[in-house]
Amino acid sequence: MPAARESLLDAAYAALDLRPWSAVRMVDVAATAAVSRQTLYNEFGSKEGLARALVRREADTYLAGIDRALAGPGDARERLASAAGWTFTAARDDPLLRALLTGCWSERLPSPTLSAVPSSSAVPAQRRADGPLPSPGDLVAAVRDRAVAVLGGPGAARADAADLARACELAVRLALSCVAAPPAGENGVTELVRAALQRA
Repeated sequence: MPAARESLLDAAYAALDLRPWSAVRMVDVAATAAVSRQTLYNEFGSKEGLARALVRREADTYLAGIDRALAGPGDARERLASAAGWTFTAARDDPLLRALLTGCWSERLPSPTLSAVPSSSAVPAQRRADGPLPSPGDLVAAVRDRAVAVLGGPGAARADAADLARACELAVRLALSCVAAPPAGENGVTELVRAALQRA
């Protein structure tokens, strides 16, 4: 039932544009997705399960965007600048992702506990969502590790991999700082990261 699950997650996300999470009703989410309320409960178990699945999807979507940026054209510095640009743009445009990346959850958003919760779900995607959710530090580490794997290559020396890991962490942390205090200009984040990495 992946299509119904995605429709339900889309409906829950859309509901956040209209009202705070505390006012989002499961019956309304089900109606918007054109499925029964029982289908919603079968898929997620509870409103907390829905919140966890929503947060998990945001984290997965963010990391998929990082993978695309790292696979793009250019040298390592250019691809890290692209990853930083994606981080800034995605977080700027998505309050749920911004909260996930910064740890600053507003009262309008769901804020599930990051630790794993007991799961008896028969739905594999929900069992995954019921597992540990990533903290901001986990996401920075995931981006760093992905960058080292993609940009470092299999034969990279340990010192090169360590330098690359530091450069990636710098790029992501600069992007996150720009979420809080946006730079001037359309390409401000990527220009800032390019300049920082050139000096590093």
